[in-house]
Amino acid sequence: MKGLATRDQIIEVADKLFYEKGFESTSFADIAEIIKISRGNFYHHFKSKDEILDAVIEYRLTNTRNMLNSWESEVGSPKDRILSFINILIMNIAKIKFYGCPVGTLCTELAKLNHPAQTNANKLFTLFREWLKKQFRLAGHSKNADEFAMYILGMSQGVATLGSAFQDEKYIRQEVGRMTNWLEGLK
Repeated sequence: MKGLATRDQIIEVADKLFYEKGFESTSFADIAEIIKISRGNFYHHFKSKDEILDAVIEYRLTNTRNMLNSWESEVGSPKDRILSFINILIMNIAKIKFYGCPVGTLCTELAKLNHPAQTNANKLFTLFREWLKKQFRLAGHSKNADEFAMYILGMSQGVATLGSAFQDEKYIRQEVGRMTNWLEGLK
């Protein structure tokens, strides 16, 4: 984090804490303590926790777009790009096992709180859905592109939720294998 502007440090730390502790359980003090800034300096950048939440959601949207764009340019076929999405569960298995999916956990928590930012947070799922739908279309599955996109998105969320609930790495790997086999079996 060295070299980052204070505002960017706050957003990165808040992102991590919202994921690991939850939005509601994270306080200004938790974030300020990690960054080692005064309360006054903190309030200079963000007046409320909701402002931080909005910045974290935008940060996640930007990072997600960047990841998806890099797959578009660096990964050969649409099918391989979909596999990259599926394999996020493996790439982040240690975090998934303990905290679930960062998108799913935030959206679920905001829904429970009936928080106004819920709609904005849901844009993360929409981004994944639209990107997956595009990949399925490019792979020749235009008729079922949305259905297939929702299947992969739903499966990945279910695997992340149950993998975290049971803290079961073997289960996560097994289900990633099943999704991969399903994708390979598409004609």
